[in-house]
Formats: sequence, structure tokens, C-alpha cells
Amino acid sequence: MGAWVLLAVASALEIVWVIAMKYTEGFTRMLPLAVMLVAMAGSVGLLGLAVRDIPVGTGYAVWTGIGAVGVAIYGIAVFAEPLTLLRVGGILTVVVGIAMLRVTA
Repeated sequence: MGAWVLLAVASALEIVWVIAMKYTEGFTRMLPLAVMLVAMAGSVGLLGLAVRDIPVGTGYAVWTGIGAVGVAIYGIAVFAEPLTLLRVGGILTVVVGIAMLRVTA
């Protein structure tokens, strides 16, 4: 599997574990905690495999950027977090940064 595909899956799992953490309610609910831990291990493990072929700075920045954008969008869609012009601008800035890192890697 290509390094960028591994990084994409790692990033998706990062979104899963961060959202699952919210549902643990302070680490008191076991099922979301288990989902969080499995997704976290998978995310970091796949990131480690991806950065064998992708520069580590690029891989880490893309991984965190996709995670941040995904969690922000989920928060807006599911948790009714505010959708402001400034917030959209911030998300778009991260997306542009991710694209620039991908193109220059």
C-alpha cells in the first residue's frame, strides 16, 4: 500500500480517536474508550509506516492537519459548534497548507 494511502487512513483514524475521546465522558465510558485506544494505536502505527517513505515533517503536518479539519467539521456538524466566517477561513487555510505539503513532498 502506498505511503500516502497509509497516511490518509492514519489521518482518518486520528479523527476517529479524537471524536471517540469526546464520547468517553472523561474516560468513564468503556466502549468509546476502547474505540479511542484502538483507533489511536492504528493511527500512530500507520503514521509510523507512512513516514518511512514520506518526510517526517510533511507526514506529521498532513496527519495533524487532516485530523484537525476532520474533527472541526464533525464538531460543527454534530456538536453544533459555531460556523463562522473566520472558522471556515481557518479550516480552508489548513486544507491549502495540506495540499501544498502534498505537492511539494
